[in-house]
Amino acid sequence: MDPFALLLALLLGLKHSMDADHIAAVATYATRSSSSRSALMLGLHWAAGHILTAAALTLLLFHFRDLALGTVLGSGELLVGILLVALGAFALRDVRPGHVHRHAHGGRVHAHRHVHGDGHAHRHLLGIGIIHGLASNDELLILLTLTVGLSSLEGVLAGLAFFSAGVLAGMAAFAALLSVPAVRGGWKVRTALVAGSGVASIGYGLLILAGAV
Repeated sequence: MDPFALLLALLLGLKHSMDADHIAAVATYATRSSSSRSALMLGLHWAAGHILTAAALTLLLFHFRDLALGTVLGSGELLVGILLVALGAFALRDVRPGHVHRHAHGGRVHAHRHVHGDGHAHRHLLGIGIIHGLASNDELLILLTLTVGLSSLEGVLAGLAFFSAGVLAGMAAFAALLSVPAVRGGWKVRTALVAGSGVASIGYGLLILAGAV
């Protein structure tokens, strides 16, 4: 495969990982992560789910070049919109007024504010990535127009590999970087970030459902 096409695939993957709906969903988890390492793993799980779907679509498009997937991919947008609204609502639930936990320490009872980390977050992000992979693969489809019919299956898979590497690197870096102020900035900073990610997720989800994006 042409080295330029491989570089293009990598750059398209990086760009694709930063799509607004992807950022909105992962941010609701990364801001509640307990560490940057945990957030990085969240990003990788989302990317892994996305890549699974992308790989399946790639093989379908290669073997069935006249297959019309536009309707299927378009219907996925509705699911993503609903998903973003739900994720935003769960994030806002954790920062609602009065959300405090009480625990005993040294014979005394303490009350403190708390943002839930989800013990199943990695599996959730894997599933969310799979859904996102169904809904928006414009960059991948652009890549395939350059390779399908002009290259071998090995060439298409090489392009997919570089595209996937870009998606992995982009989302892992975003999730890890976003978690830094959330983890180190104290309760007020974390609350603001979680609340902001929740509002953004709901807002973008509603825009998708309204057909405005």
